[in-house]
Amino acid sequence: MWNYERRLQYPVNITKCNAKAAQIIISQYGGPDGEMGAAMRYLSQRYSMENRKAIGTLTDIGTEELAHLEIVATIVRQLTKNLTPEEIKASGFDKYYVDHTLAVWPTAAAGIPFNACEFQCKGDTITDLYEDMAAEQKARATYENILRLIKDPEICDPIRYLREREIVHFQRFGETLRRVQDDLDSKNFYAFNGQIDKKPC
Repeated sequence: MWNYERRLQYPVNITKCNAKAAQIIISQYGGPDGEMGAAMRYLSQRYSMENRKAIGTLTDIGTEELAHLEIVATIVRQLTKNLTPEEIKASGFDKYYVDHTLAVWPTAAAGIPFNACEFQCKGDTITDLYEDMAAEQKARATYENILRLIKDPEICDPIRYLREREIVHFQRFGETLRRVQDDLDSKNFYAFNGQIDKKPC
């Protein structure tokens, strides 16, 4: 159960339309390394995770990724909501516009729609945590690519915030992985010495 607050985790106040920027940033909404995939990855993995600490981490970060999804959607909406037909045509946003008007729809910058095959849930604690660490690094790299292409401070400010959160999430998954491995090492030690007959999780 979640408590929802009707405010963004980080403010977005963009005053100028920019369809070209929106077409790039939308990749972090529904692209291969975007926030939708991250939220679904972590909130799905938590059900087969056997370590309680790891479940807590996945729930915390998966929930925060939903908040990041809101931030990215708000950025895209503010960049496109007042576009004129002439601006839509001139920016190359017309193909998107034909299918979705100015709605926010999950797609990659390259135009490939969101697909659940872009993330993995393996059901193995160590495998899934390594997957999660890699996902956070790929998202960080994508945000850095966006910052190389866009210089408007109104856009860059929330993008920088999102990039920093990817770094924090990577660190939290790394800490969780180390704790899980320490727990497994302890169980293996005691099992090897005949002190427990349970197999490690």
